[in-house]
Amino acid sequence: MDGIEAEARVKNDRSPRYQCDIAVVGSGAAGLMAAIFAARNAPGTRVLAIDGAPKIGAKILIAGGGRCNVTHDRVEPDDFNGNRNAIAKVLRTFSVEQTIAFFLDLGVELKREETGKLFPVTDKARTVLDALLRAAREAGVEVMTATKVLQCTANARGFELATASIAIEATAVILATGGRSVPKTGSDGHGYIIARSLGHTVTDTFPGLVPLVIEGAHWIRELSGTSAEVEAEVRSSAGRVLRRERGSLLLTHFGLSGPVALDISRHWIALRRSDPGVTLAINFLPGVSVDKTLLDAAAKNPRATIGSALRGSVPQRILDRVAPPTAISHMKREQRREIVRTLTNLIVPVSGDRGFDYAEVTAGGVPLSEIDVSTMASRRRPNLFLCGEILDVDGRIGGYNFQWAWTTGRLAGIHAAKALSRAHDHKDSDAEAGR
Repeated sequence: MDGIEAEARVKNDRSPRYQCDIAVVGSGAAGLMAAIFAARNAPGTRVLAIDGAPKIGAKILIAGGGRCNVTHDRVEPDDFNGNRNAIAKVLRTFSVEQTIAFFLDLGVELKREETGKLFPVTDKARTVLDALLRAAREAGVEVMTATKVLQCTANARGFELATASIAIEATAVILATGGRSVPKTGSDGHGYIIARSLGHTVTDTFPGLVPLVIEGAHWIRELSGTSAEVEAEVRSSAGRVLRRERGSLLLTHFGLSGPVALDISRHWIALRRSDPGVTLAINFLPGVSVDKTLLDAAAKNPRATIGSALRGSVPQRILDRVAPPTAISHMKREQRREIVRTLTNLIVPVSGDRGFDYAEVTAGGVPLSEIDVSTMASRRRPNLFLCGEILDVDGRIGGYNFQWAWTTGRLAGIHAAKALSRAHDHKDSDAEAGR
């Protein structure tokens, strides 16, 4: 036990006590969903949503550039990293169509963009958060902010949650504390400590959907603000392709960002742990036979340059940086091929990532093997449920992680309510038997 937990325990020996039926620890996307469905399925009971932040929903508000990418029009198990069979079982319980209908019922209409991402028609994340908070309030959920749960202890009555100022007793607990991404919002990884104290294990955690840093003064860093449609590959030290992603790449003053960089980042990070020699290769002309394109251009126009032949296919700033204004017909074959290699097989010297402060999600967490994925109930502790980012599941960019949060939060809330009903029935039976 560290100092802060020990201090909390001493304080709470004298602290006021608060009793509830279901305590939801963490009130982000998954936690709010869990609280709403717990209260809806256990009317008349006391459901308490607890959050360490002064205001709820910071991650919802910053998601999607402040617009909140609620989900994607098509969500499949392959869009996630983790146990695919277990993920599939969870996703089947709450489809994208049901998610759209749920939010519409809350007054939030969603629109589909060309990428398949679904946003509120208002283009404001606040619309989503306000609707969730309103739904929680209407369901009877009590909310406690600026209250960090430092410790959770199981006992014969259920659980006792220790905070710096109050002790909370609950029959059932839902852990929805998030992971370690964007810790300033409250996701500082403390939920993993709580999960371990209740008998769970936690796999190694590292940043997912995070920008990548390029070492030194590479020319890519000079083209900050340039974006391109590319194919990116993580390759083993032996040259074997381990992961391939295609999408938009944004060059920045520190290295690489944009959807394709974020999607491939967790794979580069994870694979580098077992093979320090992994590399990241970028193809700025995926699907194009570049040599043929250049030779055809030179045949049609002896004065054609690589820049003129590829204009419109590659951002001009990149062409200006790598392709000289020499006519293709006047270039030596090896010189031309070297430029083609730069454009189609650029090995980028990635030195690291921007860390949890800039990561959109956490990779790693509590293994799904320790969870009954039909209910999100812990297999290690009765009346304990886990949902959202605390679990060892992370999705691609584009609303997939929100869909995971809505789905697992809903499941946890529904089944925590059912567990509460069983616990009350058990108490009533014991009382009856004692008469």
